[in-house]
Amino acid sequence: MSKLWGGRFTKPTNKLVEEETASIGFDQKLAAQDIKGSIAHVSMLAGQGIVSQDEKEKIVNGLIKVGEKLEAGKLHYSTADEDIHMNIEKFLIEEIGPVGGKLHTGRSRNDQVATDMHLYLKEHTEAIIELISKTQKAVFKQAEKHVETLLPGYTHLQRAQPVSFAHHLLAYFWMLQRDKERFEDGLKRTNISPLGAGALAGTTFPIDRHESAHSLGFDQVYANSMDAVSDRDFILEFMSAASIMMMHISRLSEELVIWSSQEFQFIELDDSFCTGSSIMPQKKNPDVPELLRAKTGRVFGNLFGLLTVLKGLPLAYNKDMQEDKEGMFDTVETLEAGLAMLAPMIETMEVKTENMKQAVSEDFSNATDIADYLVNKDVPFREAHEVIGKIVLYSINKKKFLLDLTIDEYKQFHSLFEEDIYHVLEPSQVVRNRNSYGGTGQEQVVSQLKEAESALLK
Repeated sequence: MSKLWGGRFTKPTNKLVEEETASIGFDQKLAAQDIKGSIAHVSMLAGQGIVSQDEKEKIVNGLIKVGEKLEAGKLHYSTADEDIHMNIEKFLIEEIGPVGGKLHTGRSRNDQVATDMHLYLKEHTEAIIELISKTQKAVFKQAEKHVETLLPGYTHLQRAQPVSFAHHLLAYFWMLQRDKERFEDGLKRTNISPLGAGALAGTTFPIDRHESAHSLGFDQVYANSMDAVSDRDFILEFMSAASIMMMHISRLSEELVIWSSQEFQFIELDDSFCTGSSIMPQKKNPDVPELLRAKTGRVFGNLFGLLTVLKGLPLAYNKDMQEDKEGMFDTVETLEAGLAMLAPMIETMEVKTENMKQAVSEDFSNATDIADYLVNKDVPFREAHEVIGKIVLYSINKKKFLLDLTIDEYKQFHSLFEEDIYHVLEPSQVVRNRNSYGGTGQEQVVSQLKEAESALLK
C-alpha cells in the first residue's frame, strides 16, 4: 500500500472517499507550523535519546529544505497523501530517505494537527491584536481633532441629545479595547501545547513534552492527553471574540454608511475606499463599510458551525474535527483583511463639522436641559418633564425650535423661566454641562482621551 498507514488494509481507498476525506486542499495553510512543530519534536526525541543526534541532524536539515521549498512555492501537494502532515512527511522521506520515518515516533497526527492549529492561531491572534491597535489609533486621531465638534446623539435612531463627536468615536475605541483584551486573554488558552499527547493516551516513549513546548514558545502543556487532542475550545474562544468584534465593527460600519449618505452628510469617505455605479455617474458608494457589515455574518456562521460540529462528539478524536479548520482560516483572514482596511478608512475620512453643527441647531435634542433647568429651580422632575413635553408640542405646531421661542412664550408654560434659559439651550453649553465622569462634556472628553492614550501605550 502507498499510504503511510496502509499496512492494515488490503484494498486501496475508494477515489471518492479519498477526495472527500482529504484535507490537504485547505490544511496546507498549516505547512509552516507543521515543519516548526516537527523540528521541535525531533529535537526533543534526540534530547531524550529516542533518536540519535545524527538522525536528528538529518531530519532537521531535511525539514529545513522542505521549508525552503515551501517558501519558494515549490511544494506540490497530493490528495493521495491526505493532509499536510503526511504530505510533509512524504517530502521529508523523499529528501533524506527512510530515516525521515522516525520523525513520527512518540506522536500522532491527532496531537500534531492540534499543535499546528495552536501555533497558527497564536501567531494570527497576535497579528490581529496589532491590527486592532492600529484601528484604535485611527479612531483616537480623529477624536483628538473633534472634541469641540458637535453632532446629534441618537437613541432609537431619533435625535436625543447633542454630543461631542470625539465622545461618539471614543465609544468605539473602548469597544475595540475590550475586543483586544478578549483576544489577549484567549491567548492564555491558545498558548498550551498538545504535542506528544499521542492519538489519545500518550506514548510509551520517554518523551519530554515540556521541552518541546518550551522550544515552540508555549507557556503550558495540556495535562490530559485526551483533552489535548479532542477539544477545540481555544478556536471557539477565538471565534467568539472575533464575532463580538465583528459586531462592533458592523455597528461602526453602519454609522459610516448612514453618516456619509446625502440625508446626513456628516462625513465623506475617501475616494480610495468607495466605488461608483456602472449606470449612475453621480454615485459614490461606501462599499468598504458595507462589506465589513456583511462579513460579520460569515464570522458568526463559522462560530456556530464549529459549535455544532463539536457538540455531540465522544472523546477523543473524530473525523468530524476535520471541519474545524476552514472556518478558523476564514475567520482569521476576514478579520485581518477587514481591520487592514478599517484603520486607514477612518483616518482619511472627512468630517463635515458645519453640517453637524447645523443639525444640532435644528432639533429638540436640548429639551432635557430645560427639564434640568426647572429641576434646579426646585420643580419636581416629573412636573418639569410634562412642562417640556408641552413646550415641544407647542414649538412643533408653531414650526419653531426651542431657541426660537420668546421668553413670554416660555412663561406661558412656567413662571420660573428667565432669560438665562437661552444660554442653557445653546448646543455647546448643553454638551459642556454633561461633565459627569464618562460624559460628553468637553472637559470629560479630554480626560477620556488621556485614558485612551494610556491604554494604547500598554
